Amino acid sequence: MIQVKELTKRFGKKAVVDNVTVNIEPGKITSFIGPNGAGKSTLLSMVSRLLDGDTGEVLLDKSDVRRWKSDEFAKRVSILKQSNFMNVRLTIRELVSFGRYPYSKGRLNQEDIKQVDQAIEYMNLDDIQHNFLDELSGGQRQRAFIAMVIAQDTDYVLLDEPLNNLDMKHSVQIMKILRKLVDELGKTVVIVLHDINFASVYSDRIVALKDGRVVKDGPTNEIINSPALKEIYDMEIPVQEQDGCRICVYFNSHS
Repeated sequence: MIQVKELTKRFGKKAVVDNVTVNIEPGKITSFIGPNGAGKSTLLSMVSRLLDGDTGEVLLDKSDVRRWKSDEFAKRVSILKQSNFMNVRLTIRELVSFGRYPYSKGRLNQEDIKQVDQAIEYMNLDDIQHNFLDELSGGQRQRAFIAMVIAQDTDYVLLDEPLNNLDMKHSVQIMKILRKLVDELGKTVVIVLHDINFASVYSDRIVALKDGRVVKDGPTNEIINSPALKEIYDMEIPVQEQDGCRICVYFNSHS
């Protein structure tokens, strides 16, 4: 389990993450939602050690993440950041092989190659695995980066807005794959999402942030209802049930 305890991060005088305590339950998809500037990405960056908190702590298996050796941590927790711009010319397969670096140090053995093959297959990239990243569409490139994270074979997979710049078809594809990672491979996925309907349909739990604080934290069906959403987003959001899924009709709300 990952436990976040009383975590705060300030930029200047502003607390972007303000005394946040939250548990990431294993074997589930947890979505971080909330308005822009709520602190979602900053919180994810601290969980993954990309940023240090000012106060508080993040525990992995009850041990402070700052005390973990980088290699050992990278075998347990992987992160996909928002901006995946790489100006080196790589093929998909070369990129995905980077996911094995914590294990292989650049010298791939049979197990590494097997993991790379599986990740490429999982993301439906077999046919184009030797294409260069700069030849790909946004959706293909995003799938390649997710394949790299899958090849890293960590218990925890953290993704910061992985649906950015993707059309509907690719967004659904990625969310279905993340669901499979949890349901079939037993991974724990934490994802920052803007679209509350993707959070509603695919997550097991939702952590809602606003002004750097957790305002709601619980099973998805406890959060996706009009009173809770009004508290998070300051607007009336009707919720409709469709095929067992709760859909938020926010584009037509009167507030």
